[in-house]
Parts: sequence; C-alpha cells; structure tokens
Amino acid sequence: MQIKGYVISILYGMVTGLLIGYILGKKGMVGVARDISERKKEDKRRCYSSLRDSLTGLYNRTFVDEELKRLDTEGQLPISVIVGDINNLKLINNTLGRHQGDKLLKKVARILKTCCRKEDIVARWGGDEFVILLPKTEERAAEGVCNRIQEACKKANIQGSIALGVATKEKPEQDMQKIIQEAENRMYWQKLLDSQSGRGSLVAFLEKTFVERSRESQEHVRRLQKMATLVGRAIGLPAGELNKLILLAAFHDLGKMAIPDHILNKKGALSPGEWEIMKRHSEIGCRIAQSSPELAPIANDILAHHEWWDGSGYPRGLKGEDIPLLARIIAIIDAFDVMLNGRSYKQPMSFEEALEEIKRGAGTQFDPRLVEVFIREITKPEVKKELRRIKKAASVTDKIASAVD
Repeated sequence: MQIKGYVISILYGMVTGLLIGYILGKKGMVGVARDISERKKEDKRRCYSSLRDSLTGLYNRTFVDEELKRLDTEGQLPISVIVGDINNLKLINNTLGRHQGDKLLKKVARILKTCCRKEDIVARWGGDEFVILLPKTEERAAEGVCNRIQEACKKANIQGSIALGVATKEKPEQDMQKIIQEAENRMYWQKLLDSQSGRGSLVAFLEKTFVERSRESQEHVRRLQKMATLVGRAIGLPAGELNKLILLAAFHDLGKMAIPDHILNKKGALSPGEWEIMKRHSEIGCRIAQSSPELAPIANDILAHHEWWDGSGYPRGLKGEDIPLLARIIAIIDAFDVMLNGRSYKQPMSFEEALEEIKRGAGTQFDPRLVEVFIREITKPEVKKELRRIKKAASVTDKIASAVD
C-alpha cells in the first residue's frame, strides 16, 4: 500500500495487528503507519555528502578509495589515472581572497567533468589536487583527455593553469597505488617544467590585476620607475639592486588588491577603522610577494615602504637606516608622484609645491640624504620634460577610456 507523500511500514503494522488480535482473542487487524520519507531524504543527503566534496560537488577521496577496489580488476584494464594540481592556488587565495580561490576550484571542476565520459570517476583529491579514474582507457587516450582539459582551461582563461600527470595500469600484477604515485610524479615533473613560464605569467597577472583592482595607472608606475632609476643610478646602486627597485616601483602597493573597494576608492577622509584596514596593505603585500619566487626578493621592501625616518611610520615603527634602502627611495618618489598628480581624495599640487612638501618631510618622513639626491635629479630640465610627457599621455588615455565607457 502506498499513499502519495508517505512510505507506509506495512509489515510492521501487520505484525502488530496480528499480535494484538491474538492477545485479545479478536479477529481483525490494527495497522500502524509511519511517515519515514524525511528520514529517507536525510539518509540520502548524508550518503551524498559522505561521498562528495562539499565545494565542487565532485566525488571525494573516500569514494575514490572505494571505487579503486571495485575497478581494480582485470575486466577494467587498461585503467588510466590522471592527477591534476592547480598552480599558484595559494597565491590566488592570498591575493584575491579565498572566495576567488574557491571560484577557481569550482570552475576547474566543471571543466574536468565536461572533458570526461560519464563512466569516468572525477574527484577532488585534496586542497588543490584532483584525480580522474578512466576505466578501459589506454594511456594515449588518457593523454588526449589531458590535452582537452588544458585547452578548455586556456579558453576559460583559468588563472594559474593546471599541471597534469597520467599513468596507466595495463597488467593485473601491477600495483594500483604505484600507478597513482607514478601519475602524481609526472604531474610534479610537469609542474617543474612549467614553473618558469608560469612564474612569468603569474607576475604579469598580478601586475594586471593590481592595476585594475587598485585603480593605479600604468603611467603612475612608469613615472615611479623613471624616478626610481634616476635616484638608483645617482646613488650608485648595483645592477641587481636597481632591478629590484624598478620592480618595487611597480609592486610596492600590491597589498591594496585585498582592501575592500569602498575603502580603496573612497572620496574623502577615511574613518579611524577604515584607516587601520588600509594600513594593513603593506603586510598583505609582503605576504603575497613571499608566495611568488619572482617577487620574494622585494617582500621586505614592500613591508617597509610606509615606515618614516623618525620612526613614526607603520607597520613596525622602524627608524633611520633600519628601514631598507629601497623602501626609503620608494617612499619619496611615490609621495611626490601622488602630490603632483593627485588622487580621488586629493587635489594635485604644482611641481614647486610638491618639491617644497618633500623638503619639509626630510628628516621626519623621508631620509634627508636621499631627499637631496632626489631633488637634484628631479629638477633637471630633461627629467621634468619626460614626466610631463608621461602625464600628458596619461591624460589622453583617460579621455579615451572615458569616451569608451
């Protein structure tokens, strides 16, 4: 007997009714009905969640372990395994926030499922790792799946890319765990081969995202790099340190990528609470840089670029020459460029007004010796002309962008 919306425990009712009738010596039947549909749904939910990854909806490692026992038979040979790992997921989490990392994981999960057959097992193996079991699949065919995944990731503009390794069990006597280990080793080897180009593209991605997120213009970066080069050469920086200074000019405010829009782009003074959040950008930028081999050499300079010569800066209150040299240089040229070109919350100053402000900061905010060098270099006629040219180009670019918008 079945009633819509209910599952009736008929057997239980029949047995209960017969027992009552026997005891009372009367004929008849008493039925007891229980609605267990919610319990059934809950059992189904529990079963699903115990075998699925909660973020991506893919199978989890527990399910894979069970499936390996079922599939590890001669009738399923050859069985191929693909192990995948998202490159730089940690850096993306640190840079754009964990919610962006989660979006990336879900995006990759959808691509993996799309590129595989219904009978293939696609699972999230760990934090940034995935595994795919392909029964009755030769290694060449599995490599074709890897190629489809890479192409799909490229078309979807997946940031950070994905490294893939494949291995195949062809004979019954081969150990399945060793096959998985071989696929993992090949994946790490691929990761190593891709690391150089991956780091280069990662830095380019960070630079592009930083400019878009923080509303800093490419012209601002170019002006800073121009001034940094002048000061660096004037004080005799070695080539390696000069290159670091030019990199620092582009990435000193990297941590602003993690500052909320309503604070970053606020027109007007920040509240005390908002200012405390904004001040964290140098520490955030340092952590992001430490996650990238290309930017790690300037991590401490990023951390220190808001320290003041008199020790009243942040985040550590460093004083005088305890502040890294490159950070002291960037502090001067960045402040000067902001004064000269303004911000949404600050009107621009004239060239002479900005110079006077830098002079007033010598010995308190800025290294006085570096201020002297900076003023000597920046007041050269050819330098002033070049800075004006860059500013004019920026103005034209802004007008074009406004017209397009």
